[in-house]
Amino acid sequence: MATDTLKSTTGAGGATSGLRRLLLDNGALTALIVLVIALSALSGDFLTTDNLLNVGVQAAVTAVLAFGVTFVIVSAGIDLSVGSVAALSATVLAWSATQHGVPVVIAVVLAVATGIAAGLVNGFLIAYGKLPPFIATLAMLSVARGLALVVSDGSPIPFPDSVSHLGDTLGGWLPVPVLVMVVMGLIAAFVLGRTYIGRSMYAIGGNEEAARLSGLRVKKQKLAIYALSGVFAAVAGIVLASRLSSAQPQAADGYELDAIAAVVIGGASLAGGTGKASGTLIGALILAVLRNGLNLLNVSAFWQQVVIGVVIALAVLLDTLRRKAGATPVAAGTGGNRGKQAGTYALAAVVTVAIVGATSFLHNDSSSSNPKMGLSLSTLNNPFFVQIRAGAQAEAKRLGVDLTVTDAQNDASQQANQLQNFTSSSLGAIIVNPVDSDAASNSVKAADKAKIPVIAVDRGVNKATVDALVASDNIAGGKLAAKTIADKLGGSGKIVILQGQAGTSAARERAQGFSDGLKAYPGIQVVAQQPADFDRTKGLDVMSNLLQAHPDVQGVIAANDEMALGAIKALGSKAGKSVSVVGFDGTPDGLTAVKGGSLYASVAQQPTQLGKIAVENALKAIQGKKVQQTIKVPVKVVTKENVAGFTG
Repeated sequence: MATDTLKSTTGAGGATSGLRRLLLDNGALTALIVLVIALSALSGDFLTTDNLLNVGVQAAVTAVLAFGVTFVIVSAGIDLSVGSVAALSATVLAWSATQHGVPVVIAVVLAVATGIAAGLVNGFLIAYGKLPPFIATLAMLSVARGLALVVSDGSPIPFPDSVSHLGDTLGGWLPVPVLVMVVMGLIAAFVLGRTYIGRSMYAIGGNEEAARLSGLRVKKQKLAIYALSGVFAAVAGIVLASRLSSAQPQAADGYELDAIAAVVIGGASLAGGTGKASGTLIGALILAVLRNGLNLLNVSAFWQQVVIGVVIALAVLLDTLRRKAGATPVAAGTGGNRGKQAGTYALAAVVTVAIVGATSFLHNDSSSSNPKMGLSLSTLNNPFFVQIRAGAQAEAKRLGVDLTVTDAQNDASQQANQLQNFTSSSLGAIIVNPVDSDAASNSVKAADKAKIPVIAVDRGVNKATVDALVASDNIAGGKLAAKTIADKLGGSGKIVILQGQAGTSAARERAQGFSDGLKAYPGIQVVAQQPADFDRTKGLDVMSNLLQAHPDVQGVIAANDEMALGAIKALGSKAGKSVSVVGFDGTPDGLTAVKGGSLYASVAQQPTQLGKIAVENALKAIQGKKVQQTIKVPVKVVTKENVAGFTG
């Protein structure tokens, strides 16, 4: 009996010791556990089944991309192209299946083949062309993104219904993206741990010259490694497009950085030779948990980026220090364990302090009894949307509403995550300014299913029902801009059009308005149309380039005031004199330029009114009052003659 008791005690102690060793040897896992505990304490909405599944869905695309990047980093390489390759693969699938009638199975094969082809090109340039991996994959990043825009003509393409089920759930509870993530993780773990090519990755990453001298065909192995990364990128692109029900040519922009961060957080070294699929999965989950938790805690959209960056840097730094301490030779073999233990505890403490401290100072009080709303804006890197936020926040304060604002950074997938988080938080209402009208549909349907009213602002949501749409008419505004420039030029002259960000509904609708409006003026010659992505700096650069080919241009139409202001800078003294510029939005800087005469006119949408009216109607919906289905905020042309009386 005493022996049995001793065995039992030893067994329990062994299990405890094993768990302790696991946590000490894996700082990322410890950090993840600490994050979950801290966020669970700070938000009652975090540790729920629905929200944890949301976290899994939100981690899925990054994790699948990161599994492929793990192969590359273990072999001492880097792959910056995975986000663009993901977008291109999904675009090829949608383009071939929906626009050219290719059977869906073959279209999926074509999408995966696209990823393999991109990876092989990367591998060839690196292994045989001797290009540094950073340069080769940076070039592919640009090429793949450009091809996605060419194939899609800059517009989202609806995804085949049979493939869109990858964004659904099994049995009504298990999200398919989570299942795909697990399967791809197991494949990655098998490749790394059980195959010849996996062993080759570690050998090449540890010492490439030694691997070559030992008979390893390094060049061919690199081809295979980058091809594998392309396969995982293609799968990630298909899963992402399935969630959004459309292939977005601008999808997964910047995801390569998240993928690399996940791999490094998970314990891999950028110098090569180390890394595991399980660590990569933990790294992806840390990123997803951080973003989800900060959304739930109502942390400012701007501060979220700061907090995430700081926590990532500290997690990697302290985990590196912990592993170095553990590797230091010491007497009796105890100092290394103490070093690991101290480093791991320091990691957990810093992550906890960072999260608790940030949320204590930055998040709004969510315990009040006021009505609660969430506002997801397509971007806050544009004065127009900053004004929408200002109008919404001012009205929310006046009405006693708790308003959470998030920034999707022009990423439809990130916006889908934010809307999922709003739905999990059981807010009274959701206001969405879609990055893309098609991509927001699944998230809006989920909110509708949860009986949460949804108000769309500035842009509508396709294939889903919203309680109200508060918007200006972009097409009508585009026609007004065309008429304004044509009238200014007397019905004839050469003009340039600066287009918005390719793939966004606002850019498409305004471009359509410009085109429709100019049909009535055959004397107006459009000598060039180029995208400048709604950005002032790009507007300056693009206009500077176009002036080299068209120095005699007489007019410019820009799809927003930011690009118009950039064009004015490029035109210099010509602006407002020999060249007339018409902008769009009626932003404060735009109106100032109109008053000064350098900007001839701006088609003003009154963005603060859009935000104000959206909050008003969201509150009505919460209170069960009748809400008008479509609320149009009129646009008007603001010139020097009427700018003084325009309030915006």
